[in-house]
Amino acid sequence: MTTSNYATERETTEGKVFTVTGGDWDSVVSGTDPINDERIVVNMGPQHPSTHGVLRLVLELEGETVREARSVIGYLHTGIEKNLEYRTWVQGSTFVTRMDYLAPLFNETAYSLAVEKLLGITDDITERANTIRVLMMELNRISSHLVWLATTGMELGAISIMLYGFREREYILEIFELITGLRMNHAYVRPGGVAQDVPDDAIIKIRELLALLPKRLKEYEDLLSGQPIWTERTKNVAVLDVTACLALGVTGPVLRSAGLAWDLRKTMPYCGYETYEFDVPTHTGGDVWGRYQVRLAEIRESMKIVEQAVDRLAKPGPVMVADRKIAWPAQLAIGVDGMGNSLEHVAKIMGQSMESLIHHFKLVTEGFRVPPGQVYVGIESPRGELGVHAVSDGGTRPYRVHYREPSFVNLQALPAMAEGGLIADVIAGGASLDPVMGGCDR
Repeated sequence: MTTSNYATERETTEGKVFTVTGGDWDSVVSGTDPINDERIVVNMGPQHPSTHGVLRLVLELEGETVREARSVIGYLHTGIEKNLEYRTWVQGSTFVTRMDYLAPLFNETAYSLAVEKLLGITDDITERANTIRVLMMELNRISSHLVWLATTGMELGAISIMLYGFREREYILEIFELITGLRMNHAYVRPGGVAQDVPDDAIIKIRELLALLPKRLKEYEDLLSGQPIWTERTKNVAVLDVTACLALGVTGPVLRSAGLAWDLRKTMPYCGYETYEFDVPTHTGGDVWGRYQVRLAEIRESMKIVEQAVDRLAKPGPVMVADRKIAWPAQLAIGVDGMGNSLEHVAKIMGQSMESLIHHFKLVTEGFRVPPGQVYVGIESPRGELGVHAVSDGGTRPYRVHYREPSFVNLQALPAMAEGGLIADVIAGGASLDPVMGGCDR
């Protein structure tokens, strides 16, 4: 004998009413709910606070399940790559630093390495300049991962970790300001070397950071790793295995969290990374939890590299190539107003010879010429492989510069991670990719 899932129907002023007494919800409502098979389209963004910038996600939902997800970009378009074609090779550094605004020093270094490769001076870069580049990039990697931890924690409800992450990042930005004069958008790494040497007070502050950070990382893990809500929101969420990562071109911590130890600092070393002792952290989960574990481990490895780099800076040396036709940016001296050239430096230029003054004027206004050709240079940014394809036609300005931006490439993985899951997990999955929209929309 079968029984109905419904009590006796009764008509009311509001329409037909019946009571469900048991059974599977989908089969119960399918025969009576006229909109059971309908889906709704939701625009998440472009101002949604949980999308790491000006990103728009178009989600097709069936209940709370995501059936289709599309990423829509372009809201932060700056035209930086096009602008580079109208600036000298040195001026390009001030543009590219503004793309991925959480990793400006990586943008500058990749660009400078490409220009140096076109000039044929890669082997002429001084040991001290390479050491400073490594030091600054690894500090920048730590600060970028701290922002990821802070914002992802905020998006999943862990407000305290947002405050703590930005607190420690502030310490690193103060170090950057001591060295470069700016907290962000430094234009510090330039073709031929770096703009100026690292001052002694910055070295002291870096060593203080190295003593402080291990304790703070332990606090982060105590706060999050054993927290039931955090583990529920991250474990087995937004899974992307190594096959899917390779098919979609995903690199960086997302790829390493799936088990593949691919890191350009090890596989294709640059700036002398092959001379540093550090490990490449991996995880096998391929989920949000794995990406969290990999990034925390990478902070610790970056601290190892920073300590080695600081020790090497005890040995003095030049921070720019010897060729004055390229090295002029490092010869500047800041005036008393903190902005222009010092009077002593101007007097030195003026007092040499008329030919020297003309040469300096032309070098600053027109820039140096770069032999025709094209190169590709890739480095390991906090988000993955950051590549620069630079083309020269033999002039004083780039003919074309295009960035292989990991935020842009990694966003392709969002539909693969989100479709079939819950709408709440779109936030966790998207955050775990760590996209920076300034890089996507360059």
